[in-house]
Amino acid sequence: MKKLLLPLLIIIVLSTGCSKWGWVTLQYPNPPQLTLSDDIKTITIVNRSLVKQDDKDKNILESVTSAEVAGSDKLASDECVKAVFDRMNGWSDISIVIPEKTRLYGTGTRETPELLNWDTVQAICNTNKADVLLVLETFDSNSDLVAQTVTNQVGAIITGESQPVVPRQIRMNVISYWRLYDPKDKKIIDQYQTQTYIMFDNPNGLVIPPPEALPQTAYAAGSEYISRFLPSYYVVRRDMYKRGKADAKQQFLRGFRHAETSDWSGAMEIWRPLTNHPKRKVAGRACLNMAVACEVKGDFQAAYDWANKAYVDYRDKTARYYVNALKYRLSLE
Repeated sequence: MKKLLLPLLIIIVLSTGCSKWGWVTLQYPNPPQLTLSDDIKTITIVNRSLVKQDDKDKNILESVTSAEVAGSDKLASDECVKAVFDRMNGWSDISIVIPEKTRLYGTGTRETPELLNWDTVQAICNTNKADVLLVLETFDSNSDLVAQTVTNQVGAIITGESQPVVPRQIRMNVISYWRLYDPKDKKIIDQYQTQTYIMFDNPNGLVIPPPEALPQTAYAAGSEYISRFLPSYYVVRRDMYKRGKADAKQQFLRGFRHAETSDWSGAMEIWRPLTNHPKRKVAGRACLNMAVACEVKGDFQAAYDWANKAYVDYRDKTARYYVNALKYRLSLE
């Protein structure tokens, strides 16, 4: 996949009343678990989790005992595929194609089917002008509702309760298995199984899951799988000074108000002269704020230099930890 860019996302700037502190929360990306080669531009997706018409009856008993609605997995598995399309399509110039007329059949259960024939894979990719083929090999869903209801009813009888205890939550479970085929090199780029749970409230004591439970869980399962190829984000908090000392008090406040409105350049214009203030604490605080502003603007080296100056030259204790955090940030560049 194309080189991962490292965008810095500013979430919000906060302050705590009359405190001297404020902070900014930032998001940084983690690299994806797996990367695709740069020559992969188009991915076609096929749902193979379905069964042929003649084989449908053999799954009815399983559907009833596991609290599925017979036939519901057909629509839900399509939601699983749709989630992949929604999250991946357009990412790093990759296009996702869902062919309308291509149908593949699998086991219809959690049993993983055999690998597709490479001629079949190549034909599907050629038809859809795709570089690789992503296949939803299996899709199976159930909920804990039936088993839990039976348990509660038996418990109610044993304890002599007049009314059975009805579960107030339903846990929907979707297991999906994926393979990513590369016809050019005749290799499996990825094969992976997800097991996705979502809890749903059941305030009315229904004996079947709510209608939105299965499609929502299926969509989450597809999103969970394709997340392997997408960056995730982690959140960091950077403390900064909202207030200064003596004659610098109002200047710090003005600079902080600029930061609250995302005018970091305006804030830096106010804080920069204070970095040479005769009072050590004022200068140290101004250097720390300059470091935060530089990090927000994406200049990590300048941020490190300002934080280092705040600690080494002005002994600002908060800057000590910030210097180490920025050193790690620079190591990732």
